[in-house]
Amino acid sequence: MGNPGFQTAHSAVPSPENGAEPSPFNSTTVKGGVVPSESGTGRSPAYSGLMAPLETRRLGRSGPELAVVGLGTWQRLEAAAASGTAGSVVTTALDEGVDVFDSSPMYGRAEALLAEGLGDRRREAFVATKIWTPSAEEGATQLDRAWDWYGKVDLMQIHNLVAWQDHLVMLERAREEDRVGLIGATHYSASAFGELASLMETGRIDAIQIPYNPAQREVEDRILPMAKDLGIGVLVMRPFGEGGLLRADVRPDDLEPLREYGVETWAQALLKWVLSDRRCHVAIPATSRPERVRENAAVGREPWFGPDERALVSRLAGYS
Repeated sequence: MGNPGFQTAHSAVPSPENGAEPSPFNSTTVKGGVVPSESGTGRSPAYSGLMAPLETRRLGRSGPELAVVGLGTWQRLEAAAASGTAGSVVTTALDEGVDVFDSSPMYGRAEALLAEGLGDRRREAFVATKIWTPSAEEGATQLDRAWDWYGKVDLMQIHNLVAWQDHLVMLERAREEDRVGLIGATHYSASAFGELASLMETGRIDAIQIPYNPAQREVEDRILPMAKDLGIGVLVMRPFGEGGLLRADVRPDDLEPLREYGVETWAQALLKWVLSDRRCHVAIPATSRPERVRENAAVGREPWFGPDERALVSRLAGYS
């Protein structure tokens, strides 16, 4: 029998944005429990003298509570393998409370490296991988391969909407067979958002994965409002604009107004900019370095940016 997949141990607080009743007290859901907020300010109190755990958000109406910072594997996990740190990247993420791990057949050896890195900690991970092929037959083979690596795939996504009509039927059958948990679709280009929206409207997918950062805000027009209204989970790729935004000329003094939000680096500011839009449930930055995993995880908690702080980050990135 295959691995049953992700085993959540999170304490869930219903999310008002997904149509549930709000909590009777001011709180933030965090991995490992609920930490009440102080005086309704949205600021997290001290958590046993340590940094509070990662906040969790429910992945749409159908998904579990998941840590808001995940780990992508595009290019970076293979780079980590080349330097002998792939296993350390994955285990560091798990140790930091990260549970969403995203991959794809498009990413070379990343799926296999991820499976190897998870090892006997597979049940701590919410594995999101993809079908990426115009061939229905090859799509079935990719699903079988993912089953061999992970057991039940927690979220199987149709990568870049390639042949989605064929693959969707297969994935719905796989879900009935309990080989797949949730079904999703992804696309990196705003030119495909019309087609993505049409698929969302069918009610046949549970989650989407889209790019979102200060330079790429097209999803704000239609996709994010639709996802909220339909109860569809949102994973965010490219929070750093494929690394381009990290090259902005940002000085340490520029980040001073953001220190009270737990921001120490420009990368953290960009990641917090994304997650401060509560319609986004999980961001999946990729890295080949364990220390970057810790840096990313450190901002996955309250307090979140307000409009002024998000506007500041956008200006620093070169976009108003």
